[in-house]
Amino acid sequence: MAGRFFRQDISWQDYREATGLVPPPGIEAPEPAFNIAPSQFVPIIRMAPEGEYVPRGTVQLAPAMWGLIPSWWNKALSEKKFSTHMAKCEELEFSNTFRGPFRHHRCLIPASGYYAWVGPQGHRKPYAVGLTERRWFCFAGLWNRAMIDGSEIDTFTILSTRPNRLVSDLSSRMPVILKASDHKRWMDSDNRKVSDLYTPYPGAEMEIWPVSPAVGNVYNQGEGLIHRA
Repeated sequence: MAGRFFRQDISWQDYREATGLVPPPGIEAPEPAFNIAPSQFVPIIRMAPEGEYVPRGTVQLAPAMWGLIPSWWNKALSEKKFSTHMAKCEELEFSNTFRGPFRHHRCLIPASGYYAWVGPQGHRKPYAVGLTERRWFCFAGLWNRAMIDGSEIDTFTILSTRPNRLVSDLSSRMPVILKASDHKRWMDSDNRKVSDLYTPYPGAEMEIWPVSPAVGNVYNQGEGLIHRA
């Protein structure tokens, strides 16, 4: 999976029906975003920690930066050279970076699809990948809170798994996509028996289509990026 995804418009009612989320008071639902890249701040859904707008353990929406920063990281963010925007599901319980968040801080990342590039370097073509019957869904993720330069920052990573047959030509990995019925189960960090959720999402319920090369520039935004090229 390449490091880009997109999210169409999602209302508070949509969020509430799918996750039980309690919206923050007086705030509009997040705007859609069509070219999300690592280091950007986007909304995640999680069980609230202490000090949030809802009681601890209530499902909430919160902004977080894509690219998990481990709790043990104590240098400037600019010095972090290793990639943490994706986490292999097979390695979670053995990773110094992801083991703690897996045990305590699991989350959902709302999305409508992701991008992948195919072809030789210099001639790679972008494709969008989405679900045929769902306008939006959630990736399985992990979040963490770290102290960087004297300030707390929330960050997250997206879980990846082996690809299904449909997307195997695009990439050797695909994001873990959850069914709505599994949202609360994944966020319940007391439940460690979740490995069955890592199964690749059924290819028969997904679709792939070519999109404009403009998506390659992270500064390009807008719904036109996901239109069929």
